[in-house]
Amino acid sequence: MKFWDYGNAFLLEASRAGADVCAPDLPPGHFRYPSYVQDIMGEIFSMGFGPFRWVCASGLPQDLATTDRLAAEVLNGIVASGVPDYVRQQYADNLLWISEAGKHNMVVGSQARILYSDRQGRIGLALAFNKAVATGELKGPVILSRDHHDVSGTDSPFRETSNITDGSMFCADMAVQNVIGDSFRGATWVALHNGGGVGWGEVVNGGFGLVLDGSEAASAKAAQMLEWDVCNGVSRRSWSGNETAEQTVRRAMEANDKLRVTLPHQTDDALLDSAVQQAGLDTAVIIQ
Repeated sequence: MKFWDYGNAFLLEASRAGADVCAPDLPPGHFRYPSYVQDIMGEIFSMGFGPFRWVCASGLPQDLATTDRLAAEVLNGIVASGVPDYVRQQYADNLLWISEAGKHNMVVGSQARILYSDRQGRIGLALAFNKAVATGELKGPVILSRDHHDVSGTDSPFRETSNITDGSMFCADMAVQNVIGDSFRGATWVALHNGGGVGWGEVVNGGFGLVLDGSEAASAKAAQMLEWDVCNGVSRRSWSGNETAEQTVRRAMEANDKLRVTLPHQTDDALLDSAVQQAGLDTAVIIQ
């Protein structure tokens, strides 16, 4: 059985109420039922994908339709240039979504869209949108943002960072580093807050807004800020021993020769356990 545990940390609260839902052989915060956030979204975040957002400041439906078209063109271009097998399905799913999003008439109020995307996709979208603003193809600026339920935006040991298994899931540093890094890489505004999704004291959230006004400066800010905004979280996940995240970091460094990320050294757990036992210790936190 799999459990759809998304916004309310239901399994966590059930365990606190005395329900027998915890996994007996795993660290605290792991449950006997595979769940959406921990076992599905955690791996998608490790690929660098998460909910990217934009708002058309003109308020015009035709501007939103234009951004949908531009987004599909960008993603098709990335796929045509070649993507690894492990992210191919993500691109296929997101292309289907953005190609059909307008048909569902889900916009209420602001002309806004959400699209799961990775570092390469987000930067490509931002540059395409900014160019369209500069040429007048879009009638007003575009504001970029994302959900805090994303690759780097949240330290939440029972939700977004629950698949980080080296013990650092309980650290609240990534979201803080994320907004500070975004702020001096060009974000128009940043926000640091608490409680998103699972309640006060359980999570630290960070977010940003970036206005694309058609200027060259906006393109430069978008490229450097979005690089950091995604790679920060993927790096954190790779350091915990997640091999998907490490593969994603290596791809990012190949694409940007100015990017330098310390890569983890994978350990042999059996060898480390043996060394700990020989030293006469009962337990150890194994940093993979």
